[in-house]
Amino acid sequence: QVQLVESGGGLVQPGGSLRLSCAASGSSFSINTMGWYRQAPGKQRVLVAAISSSRLPNYADSVKGRFTISRDNAKNTVYLQMNSLKPEDTAVYYCAADLGATLRPNDYWGQGTQVTVSS
Repeated sequence: QVQLVESGGGLVQPGGSLRLSCAASGSSFSINTMGWYRQAPGKQRVLVAAISSSRLPNYADSVKGRFTISRDNAKNTVYLQMNSLKPEDTAVYYCAADLGATLRPNDYWGQGTQVTVSS
């Protein structure tokens, strides 16, 4: 089993930045892909970004150029640096991990962290 714990959410003004972190524990040595999803009120959960064990990233078109995903394999942690935030980025952000090499990690989930972009 793998446990994921997110941190770093909060309230930020449009144009601001936040950095989310997700620490994996348990059988974290078995993790291949990690990523971030988000779910806005009344909408489906969508992939924001994912990163392979070799640190190859992929992004949703809506965040390209603004968000950066990275990981520290030694710390079993994945990060999401979010810059130039917009009100439409407001959502609950979920960390996910997968044992396989996939563009959409979904074997394990964190509890979610709220990001609110508002003036």
